[in-house]
Amino acid sequence: MAAEPTPPNLADMQHWTWVMGRAQQMMMEQGLAAAGTDGETTPPWPIVPGINDPETMTRMRDFWTDSLTMWQRMLDPAAAAATPVEEPADRARDKRFKADAWRDQPYFDWVRRSYFTIADHLLGSVDAMEGVPEKQKVQMRFAAQGFIDAMSPSNFALTNPEVIEKTIETRGQNLLDGLRNMMADMKKGQMTHVDPNAFEVGRNLATTPGKVVHRTPLYELIQYAPTTDKVMGVPLIIFPPWINRFYILDLTAEKSFIRWCVDQGITVFMVSWKSADASMKDIVWDDYVAAQIDAIDTVRDALDVPAVHTIGYCVAGTTLAATLALLTARDEADKVASATFFTAQVDFSNAGELQNFVDDDQLKLVASLSPDGYLDGRYMAATFNLLRGRDLIWNYVTNNYLMGKDYAPFDLLHWNGDTTNLPAKWHLGYLTDLYRDNRLAQPGSMVVDGTPIDLTTVRTPSYIQAGREDHIAPADSVWKITDLFQGPLKFVLAGSGHIAGVVNPPAARKYQYWTNDADVETLDDFVAGATETKGSWWPDWVDWLRERDDRTVPAKKARVPGKGALDAIADAPGDYVRAP
Repeated sequence: MAAEPTPPNLADMQHWTWVMGRAQQMMMEQGLAAAGTDGETTPPWPIVPGINDPETMTRMRDFWTDSLTMWQRMLDPAAAAATPVEEPADRARDKRFKADAWRDQPYFDWVRRSYFTIADHLLGSVDAMEGVPEKQKVQMRFAAQGFIDAMSPSNFALTNPEVIEKTIETRGQNLLDGLRNMMADMKKGQMTHVDPNAFEVGRNLATTPGKVVHRTPLYELIQYAPTTDKVMGVPLIIFPPWINRFYILDLTAEKSFIRWCVDQGITVFMVSWKSADASMKDIVWDDYVAAQIDAIDTVRDALDVPAVHTIGYCVAGTTLAATLALLTARDEADKVASATFFTAQVDFSNAGELQNFVDDDQLKLVASLSPDGYLDGRYMAATFNLLRGRDLIWNYVTNNYLMGKDYAPFDLLHWNGDTTNLPAKWHLGYLTDLYRDNRLAQPGSMVVDGTPIDLTTVRTPSYIQAGREDHIAPADSVWKITDLFQGPLKFVLAGSGHIAGVVNPPAARKYQYWTNDADVETLDDFVAGATETKGSWWPDWVDWLRERDDRTVPAKKARVPGKGALDAIADAPGDYVRAP
């Protein structure tokens, strides 16, 4: 019987590692010389870009050098500890690798460092590509980053030390619990981010008192009950994005923008859009503009006021800009006393990562997913999850599928998963006309209700808020509103992103915002001369609103929901917000 082979000792492993490394180095050196990188030798074969051109060969050499260095550090932990390698700050803070084992155990330290090395070289190869249109290169980099996030060793049970430890500790129960979570998500066709029983609209979300006072096939109009003896003379109408439920602005009481506004003495109306069904198959862009004008006229008539303040969030802000342009074309611009834009874009020439999902093939796919005239909201949710795949996909794969953890209660993530369906014709037109063709920024290119619209004619006083870290509506894209609108403008750059940058109540004492009263041409110039203020920008906004008109009226009669010309139809938050 053959003797059982003796495992190599550390000295043997180091020797053979050196042998392999030297052999690879010799081959690389010869290959680089053959490719002509020594400046003297002419290669005996054609140079193929991306395969054996000098730059590619250099990157390959660097990759092998980095790989061998990491291999040697794993085999000789003492030497590695004596010569620590400083890592970039973002990697030191990477939550995927926060466990000590990722650094303390040589094998897992090697796995982690190898992953980052491969990621760097993969992205570097994309960036180094020549002769590729910039838009295509951006799409390729986005796809490469998505692949890199998906292939993180933290996402796999056998390469994640925390999962291994948990599996041994629970004797595999974590894997069974995780499988249960995964199968439940597969059944509902959507990834779960939060305990589904932790929140309920009307119970602990969207609880600001009010009444539905107007209803159309497209939206409900909610009026909120006053909490002050006097209220501002000019009421406020909020248009939330119809790709989500309106209660992002009315989460728990401590986070509710609506409740805060009411407490500031503002008469608040909220539009609650209907989630699309087959009856809305013919709804287009014009219908949402018409709905905004209908809400404006309904409030003006009900409260007997000449004008209203307005807020448009995200895509509803885009539509609000078109609404203002249409009212201007009709000589009715004075119906709107002011417009506030939360992370809204009107010029889509630099619209961020969502542009990676807008080309002809993907638009055809979107059309094929809407056979009944509406797009299932789960598809849109999946798209937005992909924009932050590391946080909204793979984090939950690790924690809830591999570790078998229970879902944490988080109101914002509950809202994020409360999807709405979109009218297919409108959605396709929005992606084509705005994201792909950028027609809204072109005067006269878009026509609403038979009228060509031109954003450069808008002179409505406007407060424009952008998020510094917004990946959906990048700040420099939101800034472009200032290049088009002609009226008095105030731009505010808020800390954080598309949601947390907006939903930031003063009591939380989080983040900051920047203002700049100088007449500047670019966002970079704005930032260079900006003044930073700690905390929420909400008080700055309400001060700006009062500067437009500080008159007040008693909070009675029509200022109380159901007590004026508009009858109360239902209690807030209404029926549409609960519809699937």
